Amino acid sequence: MQMKLPRGTRDILPGEVEKWHYVERVFQSICERFQYEEIRTPIFEHTELFQRGVGDTTDIVSKEMYTFEDKKNRSLTLRPEGTASVVRAFVEHKLFGQVNQPVKLYYSGPMFRYERPQGARQRQFTQMGLEALGSNDPAIDAEIISLAMAFYKELGLENIELVINSLGDKESRAKHKEALVAHFEPRIDEFCADCQVRLHKNPLRILDCKVDHAHPLIATAPSILKFLNEESTAYFEKVKTYLDALGIAYTVDPTLVRGLDYYNHTTFEIMSTAEGFGAKSTLCGGGRYHGLVQEFDGPETPGIGFGLGVERLFAALDVEGIELPIAHDLDCYVITATESAEVTAVSIVNTLRLNGFSVEKDYMGRKMKGQLKDADRKNARFTMILGDTEIENNVCQLKNMQTGEQTEIQLDDIVAGLQQLKGDK
Repeated sequence: MQMKLPRGTRDILPGEVEKWHYVERVFQSICERFQYEEIRTPIFEHTELFQRGVGDTTDIVSKEMYTFEDKKNRSLTLRPEGTASVVRAFVEHKLFGQVNQPVKLYYSGPMFRYERPQGARQRQFTQMGLEALGSNDPAIDAEIISLAMAFYKELGLENIELVINSLGDKESRAKHKEALVAHFEPRIDEFCADCQVRLHKNPLRILDCKVDHAHPLIATAPSILKFLNEESTAYFEKVKTYLDALGIAYTVDPTLVRGLDYYNHTTFEIMSTAEGFGAKSTLCGGGRYHGLVQEFDGPETPGIGFGLGVERLFAALDVEGIELPIAHDLDCYVITATESAEVTAVSIVNTLRLNGFSVEKDYMGRKMKGQLKDADRKNARFTMILGDTEIENNVCQLKNMQTGEQTEIQLDDIVAGLQQLKGDK
């Protein structure tokens, strides 16, 4: 029986994986410039973590999690998102007691959701994200939005749009909840079974329903912005003021609620507006959460963060026709003219590699002509030819493959010689 990939997963092969490396390096670089530090959490956690942290009214928890029991009948779940794990680690390791506050963390890794694979949506997908824990300052809301926008801009995306909203504080959300229940309840039987359950548990989630998104009551639902109290309104205005100061354009969308239960105050999404991307255009989403740290038995701690899908990022890059500047550098290809030169070639290749050069040689028994063709296919900058005469005289010929210029170098000085030819210090 031929073994194949599980549905909703994919292999990332050489030739493509270099693009992933590039994107990961850009994300790491920009996070570090903004003073975020990396955190790595387990791929699976206790199921209760996501039930409590993400919310049992969400599609993620109710429908999409990969949950299993271990040999001691403990319920474990492959992580479907990153925030709950980061906050769990923040509490468990008492990062709230660190001198440097707020605690600013970023992560990258595979997540798992059981949904219908389509386009860039997979059951195993890669998410990058960050969390800032400990600050109530609306300036940090603007900071993480700025970081996300800068990341996409640095990769060359031009057709992106920032959409923001405020869900207000607990008091504002309570009043809005009452209004939503009153709005939907008379016709709730027209909605899906999930929305009927959500009506009294979390009616805000009805606005984000994938099944009933076109129902006319969604469009006429009372706006959260009309229920923001003075404090929540002032907070949202400050966030917008900071975004204006940063020169970041945005659109306010009162229906933007995000898909997780722990959000309040600022929520946002960054979308692709490129023609041909499709209806599901969200590249990145996040927002502020108060109460999640306490949910995991930590002290009262505000937080804000975002998550972005790497597969969707690549889809956006493809739609805009952006080629990432991937370098396939091969400094030198060592060619052997005789079989007796093989031992010396192996030694030189290893010496150069250990001194920081990218070096290759033939392992397929090719003749010199075949080795030269292989060096050309691999875009070698230099070739080194070794034969009996060269070894006897302790020299080699280094050929610049672009200019055709050849230079004779003592084998004992090969490291310094190649460095000089490359222009390295």
